[in-house]
Amino acid sequence: MIFRGYRALAVLSMAALGWGATGAPVQADSPSTSQILIKDFMFTPMSLTVKAGTTVTWANKDDEPHTVVSDTGLFRSGAVDTDETFTFKFAKPGTYHFTCSIHPRMVGTIVVQ
Repeated sequence: MIFRGYRALAVLSMAALGWGATGAPVQADSPSTSQILIKDFMFTPMSLTVKAGTTVTWANKDDEPHTVVSDTGLFRSGAVDTDETFTFKFAKPGTYHFTCSIHPRMVGTIVVQ
Protein backbone atom coordinates (compact mmCIF):
# COMPACT_ATOMS: atom_id res chain seq x y z
CA MET A 1 0.00 0.00 0.00
CA ILE A 2 2.83 2.39 0.82
CA PHE A 3 4.54 1.48 -2.48
CA ARG A 4 1.44 2.45 -4.49
CA GLY A 5 1.24 5.77 -2.65
CA TYR A 6 4.91 6.44 -3.37
CA ARG A 7 4.44 5.58 -7.07
CA ALA A 8 1.43 7.90 -7.33
CA LEU A 9 3.42 10.67 -5.64
CA ALA A 10 6.31 10.13 -8.04
CA VAL A 11 4.02 10.29 -11.11
CA LEU A 12 2.32 13.43 -9.78
CA SER A 13 5.70 15.01 -9.05
CA MET A 14 6.97 14.22 -12.56
CA ALA A 15 3.80 15.69 -14.08
CA ALA A 16 4.20 18.86 -12.01
CA LEU A 17 7.79 19.18 -13.21
CA GLY A 18 6.79 18.81 -16.87
CA TRP A 19 7.58 15.11 -17.28
CA GLY A 20 5.14 12.53 -18.59
CA ALA A 21 4.36 9.20 -16.94
CA THR A 22 6.92 7.54 -19.24
CA GLY A 23 9.67 9.77 -17.88
CA ALA A 24 9.95 11.70 -21.16
CA PRO A 25 9.76 15.50 -21.07
CA VAL A 26 6.40 16.97 -22.03
CA GLN A 27 6.74 19.84 -24.49
CA ALA A 28 4.41 22.79 -24.06
CA ASP A 29 2.97 24.36 -27.18
CA SER A 30 5.17 27.30 -28.09
CA PRO A 31 4.25 30.12 -30.42
CA SER A 32 5.26 29.42 -33.97
CA THR A 33 7.69 31.69 -35.78
CA SER A 34 8.88 31.89 -39.37
CA GLN A 35 11.48 34.07 -41.06
CA ILE A 36 11.80 35.81 -44.40
CA LEU A 37 15.23 37.11 -45.40
CA ILE A 38 15.64 40.37 -47.30
CA LYS A 39 18.73 39.91 -49.45
CA ASP A 40 19.82 40.97 -52.95
CA PHE A 41 16.70 43.15 -53.21
CA MET A 42 14.43 40.12 -52.80
CA PHE A 43 12.22 38.58 -50.12
CA THR A 44 13.28 34.95 -49.62
CA PRO A 45 11.11 32.98 -49.71
CA MET A 46 8.78 35.09 -51.85
CA SER A 47 5.82 33.02 -50.67
CA LEU A 48 5.41 31.51 -47.20
CA THR A 49 2.58 29.37 -45.81
CA VAL A 50 2.03 29.43 -42.04
CA LYS A 51 -0.65 28.52 -39.51
CA ALA A 52 -2.85 31.18 -37.90
CA GLY A 53 -1.12 32.60 -34.84
CA THR A 54 2.34 32.47 -36.40
CA THR A 55 4.70 35.41 -36.00
CA VAL A 56 6.67 36.16 -39.16
CA THR A 57 10.00 37.98 -38.93
CA TRP A 58 11.58 39.77 -41.86
CA ALA A 59 15.37 40.14 -41.46
CA ASN A 60 17.26 42.63 -43.64
CA LYS A 61 20.60 41.24 -44.84
CA ASP A 62 21.07 43.88 -47.56
CA ASP A 63 23.27 46.97 -47.29
CA GLU A 64 20.23 49.13 -48.10
CA PRO A 65 17.14 49.86 -45.99
CA HIS A 66 13.86 48.19 -46.95
CA THR A 67 10.26 48.27 -45.75
CA VAL A 68 7.59 45.59 -45.37
CA VAL A 69 4.16 46.94 -46.28
CA SER A 70 0.87 45.05 -46.57
CA ASP A 71 -1.15 45.91 -49.67
CA THR A 72 -4.26 46.23 -47.45
CA GLY A 73 -2.57 48.36 -44.78
CA LEU A 74 -2.70 45.59 -42.16
CA PHE A 75 0.99 46.02 -41.32
CA ARG A 76 3.68 48.53 -42.22
CA SER A 77 7.27 48.64 -41.04
CA GLY A 78 9.42 51.69 -40.89
CA ALA A 79 12.77 51.55 -42.68
CA VAL A 80 14.44 48.28 -41.73
CA ASP A 81 18.20 48.82 -41.88
CA THR A 82 20.95 46.21 -42.30
CA ASP A 83 20.68 43.42 -39.68
CA GLU A 84 17.42 44.82 -38.30
CA THR A 85 14.11 42.95 -38.24
CA PHE A 86 10.38 43.56 -38.45
CA THR A 87 7.80 41.13 -37.03
CA PHE A 88 4.06 40.67 -37.43
CA LYS A 89 1.72 38.05 -35.95
CA PHE A 90 -0.83 36.65 -38.39
CA ALA A 91 -3.94 35.87 -36.36
CA LYS A 92 -6.47 35.08 -39.10
CA PRO A 93 -6.38 32.76 -42.13
CA GLY A 94 -6.04 34.47 -45.50
CA THR A 95 -3.61 35.53 -48.20
CA TYR A 96 -1.52 38.58 -47.43
CA HIS A 97 0.54 40.36 -50.10
CA PHE A 98 3.39 42.70 -49.18
CA THR A 99 5.99 44.86 -50.86
CA CYS A 100 8.94 47.11 -50.11
CA SER A 101 7.66 50.67 -50.53
CA ILE A 102 11.20 51.86 -51.33
CA HIS A 103 11.74 49.16 -54.00
CA PRO A 104 8.26 48.27 -55.33
CA ARG A 105 9.52 45.37 -57.47
CA MET A 106 10.22 43.53 -54.20
CA VAL A 107 7.02 41.60 -53.47
CA GLY A 108 5.95 38.62 -51.41
CA THR A 109 2.98 36.67 -50.11
CA ILE A 110 2.05 35.10 -46.78
CA VAL A 111 -0.66 32.41 -46.86
CA VAL A 112 -2.17 31.83 -43.43
CA GLN A 113 -4.08 28.58 -42.90
